[in-house]
Amino acid sequence: MKICVIGLGYIGLPTACMFADHGNQVIGVDKKTAVVEALNRGEILIEENGLPELVKKVVSEGHLIGKEEVEEADVFIISVPTPITEDKKSDMTYVEAATRSVVPCLRKGNLVILESTSPVGTVDTLMLPILEETGLKAGVDFFLGHSPERVIPGQILNELVNNNRIAGGLTPECAKKIADLYKCFVKGEIYETDARTAELCKLSENTFRDINIAFANELAKICENLNINVWEVIRLCNKHPRVNIHQPGPGVGGHCIAVDPWFIVEKEPSLANMIHLARTTNDGMPTFVADRIASILDGIADPKVTILGVTYKPDVDDMRESPILHLEEILRSRGVSVTAYDPFVIGKPGITNDLDEAAKDSDLLLLGVHHHQFKELDFEALGKLMRHKNFFDTRNFADSARAEAAGFTCHLLGKN
Repeated sequence: MKICVIGLGYIGLPTACMFADHGNQVIGVDKKTAVVEALNRGEILIEENGLPELVKKVVSEGHLIGKEEVEEADVFIISVPTPITEDKKSDMTYVEAATRSVVPCLRKGNLVILESTSPVGTVDTLMLPILEETGLKAGVDFFLGHSPERVIPGQILNELVNNNRIAGGLTPECAKKIADLYKCFVKGEIYETDARTAELCKLSENTFRDINIAFANELAKICENLNINVWEVIRLCNKHPRVNIHQPGPGVGGHCIAVDPWFIVEKEPSLANMIHLARTTNDGMPTFVADRIASILDGIADPKVTILGVTYKPDVDDMRESPILHLEEILRSRGVSVTAYDPFVIGKPGITNDLDEAAKDSDLLLLGVHHHQFKELDFEALGKLMRHKNFFDTRNFADSARAEAAGFTCHLLGKN
């Protein structure tokens, strides 16, 4: 079977590789020349466990080829970004463009699948009219639907195979076609439903997590006012057999949790009250952390802050929607000098891979992301480089006892 995957990012490329590794001829399409050229060399421009080896294998075998234009195929899978605008509305430019790129190539019997996380109704109100401009009828002449991914960066290849999956079709026959396609590599259960249900399921899964994180962040603020350690509260609460409180932090990032809830709010703004409040709470955490930093640095002239970790989650290079980047912007707008250190982010302006350089003449070390390297920081050595030995842990991750032994004044999010 010939499959055309449109969009070779964190989801599209691994998906293309999976189909290629299971006997299909796959064309990976991306508008970025550098991405296509790297792919055809058997290389990638993103980081993901196991992906470099898999790309090299399927490209060398001739099962995956990168191109900049869509061509005729049996299956078209759209896996392009769906960002939000400044006013928290969905930007469907990429999905619309990808759908239109399929039109000249669409033939009877083809299957078109949207993998991109999108607002409810994207398949039937945006994609359907465009594809039916060909004169072909969906559900009769070609098949159409939505099958969202359920993976986490760092474990994408494993979870693509082993996680359960939803096949949402425009019609029951469309759903069956989608399910049959993914069965070639998915070992988890595949549940067939309609496209709108599949769209809302994906959004709801991430919104559930966002709401629970917002509760943890609100609890952290309350604990600071009441002089209680929120981490101890959560630890003890989670001893209850039916309680599982999430972890607070400096905000929520990534391509899913920080974005998807807004797609629900956009469709039903008068009803999605809890969802909106949770998003506002989590979006406000960088400002809350910046206010804590201001109190720590009170009285220090021309303060400098060293931020440890700028990605949206630990042990990956992914900075999409990272709350730490927003925190940096807030601090700089307040006249604070900021240096960021991240061992996973290579070659990005403003981010150094030299921890000593980052800490030099600093007044505060702030742990923003709990990369594994930060579990055993050399506080003795770092303290000798700094002007003032302050340490602020927003993740309850580092060894504060060792920091205090090295003369640091330690601060913890959720504990005043």
